[in-house]
Amino acid sequence: MAEVKKSEAEMSHEMVGEAPPIPLLTPYSLGKFNLSHRVVMAPLTRQRSYKNVPQPHAILYYSQRATKGGLLITEATGISDTSLGFYPDTPGIWTEEQIEAWKPIVDAVHGKGGLFFCQLWHVGRVSTPDFQPNGQAPISSTDKSLKPARRTTGNEMEVFTPPRRLKTDEIPLIINDFRVAARNAMKAGFDGIEIHGATGYLLEQFMKDDVNDRTDKYGGSLENRCRFPLEVVEAIADEIGADKVGIKLSPFSDFMEAHDSNPGALGLYMAESLNKYGILYCHMVEPRMIRDVHESEYPESLLPMRKAFNGTFIAAGGYNREEGNQAISKKHADLVAYGRWFLANPDLPLRFELDAPLNNYNRETFYTSDPVLGYTDYPFLKSAT
Repeated sequence: MAEVKKSEAEMSHEMVGEAPPIPLLTPYSLGKFNLSHRVVMAPLTRQRSYKNVPQPHAILYYSQRATKGGLLITEATGISDTSLGFYPDTPGIWTEEQIEAWKPIVDAVHGKGGLFFCQLWHVGRVSTPDFQPNGQAPISSTDKSLKPARRTTGNEMEVFTPPRRLKTDEIPLIINDFRVAARNAMKAGFDGIEIHGATGYLLEQFMKDDVNDRTDKYGGSLENRCRFPLEVVEAIADEIGADKVGIKLSPFSDFMEAHDSNPGALGLYMAESLNKYGILYCHMVEPRMIRDVHESEYPESLLPMRKAFNGTFIAAGGYNREEGNQAISKKHADLVAYGRWFLANPDLPLRFELDAPLNNYNRETFYTSDPVLGYTDYPFLKSAT
């Protein structure tokens, strides 16, 4: 990355002999929420919610990573019994049992002074009849099927069957599922919700022109393809208040065969359109996560979207400590989300503060069902001094 120019605050600290502030560790006002630092725990699917019900071991997992004034985002959480697939044992929030199971987890995060948002998702065509009620076909913007993909656990290949294209008059029903799930999240005690509009799942299946082949008002033009996700944003903002709503987007991602011919235009259109609803934040994945994007494009890749969006902008995508500090210093982002590093380092903000070594993460235990291994057994720093 290019050399960062020193800010007035940094130069002022140097003049009086003080160490300059660490950008990631500076406070930030996220709407009505006061953050003590800018290191966000990204949503991390970990498949340990047996039968789609959050488990007691998640209390320890999330509370380990909670800090006073720190923002945590839950793993992707299903909005309905049709929303799940491919990833077994992911949590939901459409039943009373699930709502009640989330409450002690939320309480534990709040007990540490943390801020907790629930990420809501629907996987769409990234599913099979085995995951669907009554063995029905999964739903999508299209009836085009995914190619076989390796499961997250083991070497077994998932063979996807063709999804069922949603009818135009069915889309309001899915919007209502999102609305009810957001209401349920508030009942569980969450501070807000994040809409999962990224990485190849249902909302992105509508946004991306390589997937969406519809001819109704939800297909064709960029405006039409973005209509459904924006209607979800509007419905949830109306339900719980726009000041408690965020959305995650990945216009440049090709994950789960969700490619768009003009991702920059898509990202910019969504960033500008979201301003109409006044939501709290936009969480966007850097295009550098796509292999064919040249490294020189990384720092500026999300700048048009960042400048277009009026709320808080969260950047994600393989950041380390130095890159995160530069993103904040250069105003490329307000907050930076960390996934794998936050999993392996439950005390990540402290390690960043001390510039301490980081634990390495173990990919082989990302998606195991074990309630401890690769989940709550990563070590903390032995001493803060």
